[in-house]
Amino acid sequence: MLPLDGFRILDLTRFLSGPYCTMVLAELGAAVVKVEQPHTGDDSRRLAPKVNGESYPFGMPNRSKRSISLDLKTDRGRDLFLHLARDVDLVIENFRPGVVRRLGIDYESVRAVRPDVLYCSISGFGQTGPYRDRPGFDIMAQGAVGLMRMTGEPGGRPAKVGIAINDIAAGATAAYSILAAQIQRSRTGNGQYMDISLVEAGLAWTVWESGAYFASGEVPEATGTRHRRSTPYQAYRTADGYVTIGANNDRLWKRLVSDVLDRPEWLDDPRFVTLPDRMDHIDELEVEIEKITTTGTTEEWIERLDRAGVPGGPVLTYDEALRDPHIVARDMVVEVEHPLIGTMRTIGPPTKFSDLDFRVRGPAPWLGQHTGQVLRESGVEESELAELFATGVAYDAHPERERS
Repeated sequence: MLPLDGFRILDLTRFLSGPYCTMVLAELGAAVVKVEQPHTGDDSRRLAPKVNGESYPFGMPNRSKRSISLDLKTDRGRDLFLHLARDVDLVIENFRPGVVRRLGIDYESVRAVRPDVLYCSISGFGQTGPYRDRPGFDIMAQGAVGLMRMTGEPGGRPAKVGIAINDIAAGATAAYSILAAQIQRSRTGNGQYMDISLVEAGLAWTVWESGAYFASGEVPEATGTRHRRSTPYQAYRTADGYVTIGANNDRLWKRLVSDVLDRPEWLDDPRFVTLPDRMDHIDELEVEIEKITTTGTTEEWIERLDRAGVPGGPVLTYDEALRDPHIVARDMVVEVEHPLIGTMRTIGPPTKFSDLDFRVRGPAPWLGQHTGQVLRESGVEESELAELFATGVAYDAHPERERS
């Protein structure tokens, strides 16, 4: 049994933040029905690369769900959605503020048919405030909270974090907020509305940076791979790449200089004696360390760091990371059978529970794959179902295949 068995979700989200959230919930047992517009569906379905016409990137955060396709701009489509909403625990959407109200599927409309419903809205800037109506994707959120000014090399152009970090932050925030709301509902019987923004979710993750700013007014700037508060804690060049070193306390510093770099004299060097000394001379320290690390390979330095008990590791490319034997041994790359793509690989869930079957539960659906099934389950008769498909209110991208 999974913790969210019996928890039912209507998922109106697109792109990444919301789909990431509902993927996590689905793999914890929730029954997620993804509601998409006819013909085009989730905007991320158009992302390349595609295999047999299906977007591989779409398949990553939309696995373990069912898909129905309804034209919510029609009265009948809206009524069908509200009909389905009577029996769900959560509705989640990430349209621009005001869209669900215009469609008649906002929190108040859903609460009229399901009084204790949980309803989560994710948007770029939130449902209130002077920027509420601005469209907002991940890069706008990264720019708005200062992340692009603190990422990259010193003196360089603003740089985006390598992944859609504000999208993922918003999805993770939504997931734990929904779980908290469900616990509260189980105690009180009351529903809940949740307003989550990409901007605030990302800002909440600036933990060390906010501490330094509120204490001393320090504005974080780009530092490359360096830590803002400690050193040595960065990537250093080697003969064939880079090695990360995290000797960020005095005990590890002594091991590094004595047992790894063979420079015990640095323990008495006035530039490096204390952490404040090392931070004051961080440029010189980097030069001195790289004079040594460039004489050996990354693998050689990792072996020496491991023997000395100093944290360190390689700086891998993404393909190297996915092939790494530790990643493979931890089941972080798994296979799933997609009805159109065939065998596809995806990233497995990261938490290893002692007694909970947390895993990928199925592939991402094709657009509208389960429209007929879900509507039948809700009581729609076959004659009406045929009319809904014929008039375009309901949609299945592959009607030639048996609807399952």
